[in-house]
Amino acid sequence: MVLITRGISLTNFLVASSALAFQVFVLYPWHKQLDESFEDLKKEHLKVLQIEMKKQGL
Repeated sequence: MVLITRGISLTNFLVASSALAFQVFVLYPWHKQLDESFEDLKKEHLKVLQIEMKKQGL
């Protein structure tokens, strides 16, 4: 019975550690890259909006 409990605890630890490593090394850098791309997209959108407003005389 003790071996089963220990095995479940070890499995839980390994799954949690793997999930944390995935978040830290994969998702977080990807999130930063998406955030930078989104900021660039907003800047480009504002440029296009200003150009269109000038064309329409607003």
